[in-house]
Amino acid sequence: MKIDPYLFFEGNCEQAIEFYKKALGAKVEFMMRNSESPEPPPEGMLPPGSENKIMHASLHIGGALVMMSDGMCNGEGSFKGFSLSLDCPDADTAREAFAALADGGQVTMPLGKTFWAPLFGMVTDRFGVAWMVGVSDDAQ
Repeated sequence: MKIDPYLFFEGNCEQAIEFYKKALGAKVEFMMRNSESPEPPPEGMLPPGSENKIMHASLHIGGALVMMSDGMCNGEGSFKGFSLSLDCPDADTAREAFAALADGGQVTMPLGKTFWAPLFGMVTDRFGVAWMVGVSDDAQ
């Protein structure tokens, strides 16, 4: 398994990306706006006007992968937190890790198939750490 940081910027992710490119020589590997998603978000999940906000971006900073987004685009325009992204080698490992992290915690998004992964879910563990658990397409 591999853990990568996932940062949420609540509205100014694009500015953060530009800053990290200049300040640290970050290289953008991938970037998708909410309007580019092959599956629209559930009704009411994102506020009006957030179509051009960053749904997901992956940057390489030195030897590290850092993922980020605008999150729920609540308009506060400040850094609000992070999740640890746990990339599991297979579905059984993902289900086991997800269940263990959910014990005493809170499931934010149940494990399920998404357009970007055969299995993905979000959970906050009993200590308040947010996790995004998934299986990469290339792991199957």
